[in-house]
Amino acid sequence: MAAISPNQVVTITYDLSVTDENQEKVLVESAEADAPMVFIYGQSGLPEEFERQLDGKNAGDAFQFSLTPEQAYGEYDEQALVEIPKDVFMIDGKLDEEMLQEGNFLPMADNEGNHMQAKVISIGETAVQMDFNHPLAGMVMHFDGKVADVRPATAEELAHGHVHGEGGHQH
Repeated sequence: MAAISPNQVVTITYDLSVTDENQEKVLVESAEADAPMVFIYGQSGLPEEFERQLDGKNAGDAFQFSLTPEQAYGEYDEQALVEIPKDVFMIDGKLDEEMLQEGNFLPMADNEGNHMQAKVISIGETAVQMDFNHPLAGMVMHFDGKVADVRPATAEELAHGHVHGEGGHQH
């Protein structure tokens, strides 16, 4: 039986809770058996400490751990609130009002072509306020879950950097 280690395909189920302003745990996400999280250990893009907490576990093992903002997505950064001219969101001279709604996450790219997600905070007359913080920035995250499966990644999965097949990417 393979234990979780680099280049293993890991399938987990979990509940993710965050600590709110009243220091209460609030459930924000669940990965259930019918839609588990599947990733290549060491190539997931997940916080290093998240992977480290799973290191060495086997299929069937339960886990429970918390990550501080420093171990995960960092503190909330007020500098990541940015005003973007409204004309940036024009397509063929028209504003896409369905896309541009408060609360929506939009794919964006910076001047170097780096892709990221940003949340629409407010829409003004000439500008849109966008939040480029990770949605979980500044939050303590609590994971409670189980390892469903561990298997070696195929050469193709390692070359592509993602899981293929069930729970993974379909080409």
